[in-house]
Amino acid sequence: MANKYSDLIDQTFFFPQEGFEFEDNYLEFHGIPLIHLIEKYGTPFKVTYLPKIGTQIKRARNLFNRAMRSLGYAGKYHYCYCTKSNHFSYVLNEVLDNDVNLETSSTFDINLIRKLYEKGKITKQATIVCNGFKPKAYLEGIVGLINDGFENVIPVCDNKEEVDYYSAHVKDKCNLGIRVATEEEPNFEFYTSRLGIRAAEVVSFYEEKVKNNPKFKLKLLHFFVDTGIKDSLYYWGELRKALKIYCELWKHNEELHALNIGGGMPIRNSLGFEFDYKYMVREIVNNILIACEEADVPEPDIFTEFGKYTVGESTATIFSVLAQKQQNDSEMWYMIDGSLMTCLPDAWGIGERFVLLPINKWDNEYRRVNIGGLTCDNSDYYNSEIHESQVYLPVIDNKDKEPLYLGFFHTGAYQDNISGYGGIKHCLIPSPKHILLDRDKEGNLVSTIYREEQTPESMLDILGY
Repeated sequence: MANKYSDLIDQTFFFPQEGFEFEDNYLEFHGIPLIHLIEKYGTPFKVTYLPKIGTQIKRARNLFNRAMRSLGYAGKYHYCYCTKSNHFSYVLNEVLDNDVNLETSSTFDINLIRKLYEKGKITKQATIVCNGFKPKAYLEGIVGLINDGFENVIPVCDNKEEVDYYSAHVKDKCNLGIRVATEEEPNFEFYTSRLGIRAAEVVSFYEEKVKNNPKFKLKLLHFFVDTGIKDSLYYWGELRKALKIYCELWKHNEELHALNIGGGMPIRNSLGFEFDYKYMVREIVNNILIACEEADVPEPDIFTEFGKYTVGESTATIFSVLAQKQQNDSEMWYMIDGSLMTCLPDAWGIGERFVLLPINKWDNEYRRVNIGGLTCDNSDYYNSEIHESQVYLPVIDNKDKEPLYLGFFHTGAYQDNISGYGGIKHCLIPSPKHILLDRDKEGNLVSTIYREEQTPESMLDILGY
């Protein structure tokens, strides 16, 4: 009977697959022998493979450009990086090396844009799409950029009153976008249609507040589906609604030339993940083209705002199993040397699932387990996969000197931001060390420590001790 962990993987998935290989009895991630990093740095740690970020950008850009060429689409494609998914400098440096636009969502994002300009990473010709509900400080920051000569800042109006501030404070001309409020899927528990202007009021808003103001140039219509781009009746329905509004709005303003389709493309959260990126991109482009041809409207430039897609698959979080606990007849717990709640808050907060694989012991038999974190909170656990309502991992032999090492993969988006990197964590479990991996001109792997594990002193200082 084949009951090794490697047999389970072979029988369940196509393996090896992109980003994951098995060499000399150890798992590799993007060609990186993880066991070498474990031996060098110890666990727990996060590791980010920087070249993967550029690969994702190039892939999306190629998909859209090829679809446009094959369909005879006249508009251009613009890749925006959604900064809120990961604000760290090592990500922005890699992103900007690939000549992309930026999308902001809050006040301090404007400070980040200023810093990037000071460092020569962007010019005043960079396209900056400013989304989100905008308190006064955010409005001041946006207007400050415009008045300082940033030529392609596009504030996207989230409500009707927003334009009043631009009208009063912008010195010369101001590009504008309008966000259309979408209806979320009926079964989507995180209801987010609070953002944007009601679809039925978009054209009247333009007529009343934008059309006759000489400062404004309406350049972009934005719509966003929080559940992301996927092949569903709901997604295609929302896209077609937005296209109808775009075509109607263009007839009131022929300077309108861009449609921002918002929403992210999915990333792999399981070895069994399936998504036809080529088909989806071609269908999006084709839907836009057909709608514009039917309305006798020039097809717009297409903007996307990919955050998780850009950076998610570049990062892994690695733990050691400290001990196994048989709690009752059906519950075996593997206790790890970190906290799932603090390192992977989406797994705790919204039931997000990541690719989970052991780094070693693939020749051991497998069993059903629960993974427990170090905090004293009952919610600090991981016990199901996206394709299965349980987790299977190699059996641990207590006589073996090498512990079982576990990797949670594709954790590069949102996790550090949501957990509050470098701040105070539940039960004072520290943020783990973070390792950056890149390749030099000869293709050799280069590793550097971006941050060491949080120290007790740094946390006690925050706490006022």
